[in-house]
Amino acid sequence: MHLVASAPQKRIVVAISGASGAIYGVRLLQVLRELGQVQTHLTVSDAGLLNLQQELDMDRAGVEALADVVYAARDVGGAIASGSFQCDGMVVAPCSMRTLAAVAHGLSDNLITRAADVMLKERRRLILMVRETPLNLAHLRNMTSVTEMGGIIFPPLPGFYHRPQSVAELVDQTVSRVVDLLGLPQPQAPRWGGLKTAVPTDPAA
Repeated sequence: MHLVASAPQKRIVVAISGASGAIYGVRLLQVLRELGQVQTHLTVSDAGLLNLQQELDMDRAGVEALADVVYAARDVGGAIASGSFQCDGMVVAPCSMRTLAAVAHGLSDNLITRAADVMLKERRRLILMVRETPLNLAHLRNMTSVTEMGGIIFPPLPGFYHRPQSVAELVDQTVSRVVDLLGLPQPQAPRWGGLKTAVPTDPAA
């Protein structure tokens, strides 16, 4: 009798900060749970919670129920604050300009920015779903700094090649791209299949 070892569980840190677009963090948590074999570690800033309430009518208990492990954003001693905590990546969804600036300048002043700093120093995948428009020079320079340190700047800009019919489909397409960047398989994700070429007609036919 041969026993087949189950795939090792992935650990992903998800942070929700105070930019508009709380739906991205919520949907990411839902998709990661649907994939299975992913353990999610969640932290939400005070401003992030306000946006969850404003945009989705969701309270703290509602969003925390989507994660496997939860930390208070002010708990700088949480497990994800240490490089010895083994994980496979972190996504800040959405990422406010304040959080971006703190990460860019190494200001580990709460658990979100400390965990992000850990990702950079340990050379792990860090994805910041920055949400602001228009962008000023400070925003752009901070994005450059994070990119130079190995982080990924991922503004949630949806594609339209899959002809979305709803806001939910736009969100799902963006979240699917983030999950791709985390290296997680998702067979049902919308994929670009190339341009649809028209068959030329023969005028002589």
